[in-house]
Amino acid sequence: MNDVPLGVLLLTLTILIGLSGFFSGSETALMTLNRYRLRNLAKNGHNGAIKASALLKTPDRLIGLILLGNNFVNILASALATIMAINLWGDTGIAIVTGVLTLVILIFAEVLPKTLATLKSERLAFFAAHIYTPLLKFAWPLVFLINSFVNWLLALVGVDTKQHGNGDKLNSEELRTVVDEAGDMIPQRHQRMLLNILDLEKVTVDEIMVPRNEIEGIDLNDPWLDIVEKLGNSSHSRMPVYREDIDNVEGFIYLRRMLKLLKGEELTQAYLESNIRESYFVPEGTSVTLQLLNFQKQKKRIGLVVDEYGDIQGLVTIEDILEEIVGEFTSDPTKDEKLSEIVLMQDGTYTVHGSISVRELNRELSWNLPTEGPKTLNGLVLEHLQNIPEKGASFIINGRPIEITKVHSNVVQVARLDKPIRNYTPRENSLVELTESKMRASIQS
Repeated sequence: MNDVPLGVLLLTLTILIGLSGFFSGSETALMTLNRYRLRNLAKNGHNGAIKASALLKTPDRLIGLILLGNNFVNILASALATIMAINLWGDTGIAIVTGVLTLVILIFAEVLPKTLATLKSERLAFFAAHIYTPLLKFAWPLVFLINSFVNWLLALVGVDTKQHGNGDKLNSEELRTVVDEAGDMIPQRHQRMLLNILDLEKVTVDEIMVPRNEIEGIDLNDPWLDIVEKLGNSSHSRMPVYREDIDNVEGFIYLRRMLKLLKGEELTQAYLESNIRESYFVPEGTSVTLQLLNFQKQKKRIGLVVDEYGDIQGLVTIEDILEEIVGEFTSDPTKDEKLSEIVLMQDGTYTVHGSISVRELNRELSWNLPTEGPKTLNGLVLEHLQNIPEKGASFIINGRPIEITKVHSNVVQVARLDKPIRNYTPRENSLVELTESKMRASIQS
């Protein structure tokens, strides 16, 4: 070594530090690759992605190869720098080169390449994959021996290296986080649709159905002129047909067929009854996801929701399910009426109809009223108070002050919801009734 020119030694040392930086940076780049983007690129035939994906299928071999190369060049660089220092400064040069080389390796072989790798992970990873693929085949015997010894040591302490985790698999909540953090890569409207799809499994048909008392149908016992008027004024494409009571349902009719004859005044009650389709019933509590599949399987678009006793609780359509995903998309007058169920007042409070669903209220105003129990605001109030409130009654649910402004036939028809109370902590007795003045004072405080 004493006969080798100093310039050659310095050039060799520089190359070794560069190789160390390459090993360090490529390790970071490969391990920080977006696995889902990598699979997509590999599926589309990207050569670098294909090789990188193949290397990452056996990460223990890849890491063994990288560390083998990195440690080899680092040790060789240290030995070479020591020889250079002794030739230049004698024994005191060892202390000098130790400090200088540590700083150089830290900056140029660790921090700098790893920082660059996090910023340009794909470019460096795909380039490194072309090098590591043949290098792994060449160094496989040595890598195999090292990994086998490491696995044996891990087995001694009870670690099973044959078990592979599900680190690349996402549950619904983790997938929700991915969609939320997609940013501009996914349009906001598409983000909402994807999140709504993830929520479908948690939603049941009785949460989105038209309640029993709001079902619009044809009572065959009504006078014929009343039936004709209802057919002509209905905005629905399908309607249930019953006698006296919805529990005595006989089926559904398709208004499109009826209206053609109605315009020509050729429609008769006998023809209407002969075109009644069989009823389709949906058990209460069925998840919306399952019901969507059932509608598809049964070739149905509408069904009546029944409880465990067979009593009809409401009506659900495939349009109701689709609107849970894409939002409101119909011009149905009943949908327009829904918009008037939440009215923002000048003082910042909301006047809300008692028949509105809690889920819709939470969705429209970004609130967090409980949805596990009753489905409507009226039901939520009755469950909370455990009695029928009078006009003017005030109380708090989930930190949200609520005042009853209209009650009719034992049903809360209108309530006023105020701003949430700051730092609200529920008491052991969840029933907290306040007078209007106390409620205002709590909000201001």
